[in-house]
Amino acid sequence: MKLHKRKKAASIVLASLLSISLTACGSGGNDSGTSASNGNKNSKVTLELAISKSSQDSAFIQQDILDEFEKQTNISVNLQLIPAEQTTTVLQTKLAVDETPDIIQYNLASAITDLNLERNFEILDNESWAGRIVNKDVLSAAGHIYSFHVSQDTGMQGVVYNKQIFADLGLSIPTSYEQFLAICEKIKAGGITPVFMPYKDAWAANIWPAAAFADFVAKNDPSFFDELNSNKRKWADIPEFKTFLQQQYEVYTKGYTNTDVLSDSYDMAVGKFLNKEVAMMFMGDWLIEGVAEQDPSMELGVFPIPSSDNAKLGASPLGGQLFIPKKAKHLEEAKQFLDFIASKEIAQQIVDSKGYVSNFSDVTTPELPAYKQDIVDNYILPKKTVLTTDAYMLVDRSELYRLLQDQFAGGLTPEEVLKSWDEKFSQLMQDKGVSGF
Repeated sequence: MKLHKRKKAASIVLASLLSISLTACGSGGNDSGTSASNGNKNSKVTLELAISKSSQDSAFIQQDILDEFEKQTNISVNLQLIPAEQTTTVLQTKLAVDETPDIIQYNLASAITDLNLERNFEILDNESWAGRIVNKDVLSAAGHIYSFHVSQDTGMQGVVYNKQIFADLGLSIPTSYEQFLAICEKIKAGGITPVFMPYKDAWAANIWPAAAFADFVAKNDPSFFDELNSNKRKWADIPEFKTFLQQQYEVYTKGYTNTDVLSDSYDMAVGKFLNKEVAMMFMGDWLIEGVAEQDPSMELGVFPIPSSDNAKLGASPLGGQLFIPKKAKHLEEAKQFLDFIASKEIAQQIVDSKGYVSNFSDVTTPELPAYKQDIVDNYILPKKTVLTTDAYMLVDRSELYRLLQDQFAGGLTPEEVLKSWDEKFSQLMQDKGVSGF
């Protein structure tokens, strides 16, 4: 997850983390209009909404919401489901050849670099719902609102774990790497796979290093990212980064994971937890939400990546926002869809069903799910979170993900991963015209 400017990224997301509240405050604002564009309900319009298959549980594409939107406006929404591993490439191609969807669901930070946010997407500052937003920072880049979401939650990244399995085996949350390995051994002895690694989806291999690197830098070398982004330092300059990559690989080589880590994909994760086949996974708290939707009784939680003693929980920018391309074929109708989602009634419905921290002044935050309340109480309020490395990168990270895959294929050592990434990173920064490269 990449932001346009590193310092802005830090201030934006840190502000959202520290100011996050359990109830939305204030009142007022008006409900957005939901009548058909230009008052013409006879001319049928179908919006194309492009979304990754890994986001099929998105709040914005629930069938009852799409049906109600069509009922009120005579505008239907057709979903373009894109394979997770192809999402970025497919969207880049569509935007380049003018086969543009009317709406895209993506991540704001990634859209800045992956999809050329400022060139390709509408500024939404003047939309009717914008004045009701509580925390505009999580929807903004370069001083403008480019994305839409009803929530101000940030994604928390760490080790998602099954609380019942931990309780049954008498396990406590580990606060060091050695403790984590000991827990893995006990879980394995209990006949359960300790960790699920779905590294067919290359991005999933970055959850561990993205948090581990950031935690180390924040505590030991706070100027690193500034110097990295001005070509004064390299990724391979920090020996501990090699250690953290080796740690994740060691969890695999010690037999604490699924066997086919490069064949198993993220879309298998919910089922693995529901069937109690696995106890843990290096992932974001969005996985917990996906499991809870199918089995509310299953108690999952998340703790920090145990790469070093007393590590902080990784925090990434808000994900899964909606964007409207400038070249959308049905631009006004696409904005009308956002108006509909932003209406007080529909936004409240979504916030209630998903357990979101509301980002609208007139929409109330419901009682939070237990796992989310735990995150707020144990990590956000006591300031035990750290922005993941993704927030500081100005370039596409796809090549890094592939290099991490190569490590698990046995082709690269941690040192070779970092050196290869340094070369690619420098080239990408040079191509982007960043000073110093």
